[in-house]
Amino acid sequence: MASLKDVERLADDLESLVGELRAELSNGVDFERLVQIADEISERADNVAQTFTSVNDALMERIDEVTGGSKRSSSGGQSRKRSQTASSSS
Repeated sequence: MASLKDVERLADDLESLVGELRAELSNGVDFERLVQIADEISERADNVAQTFTSVNDALMERIDEVTGGSKRSSSGGQSRKRSQTASSSS
């Protein structure tokens, strides 16, 4: 099972890559290497964001089931749908 320690490891990986980027800037600029490091940072950050989004969605779905399963089909669900629609049209 995933834990906060796993999240910490993801952050540590990103921090390590940022350290590589800083070292490369200090040691002489190899723009090709800078691009590679920046791409890797971007890719890993995107993966972390997707992971957090998936976890949040799963938790929110479970919370909805536990706290308002019957409400979802009535006013609670409609309220949530309206707020999502309003957010996406902004």
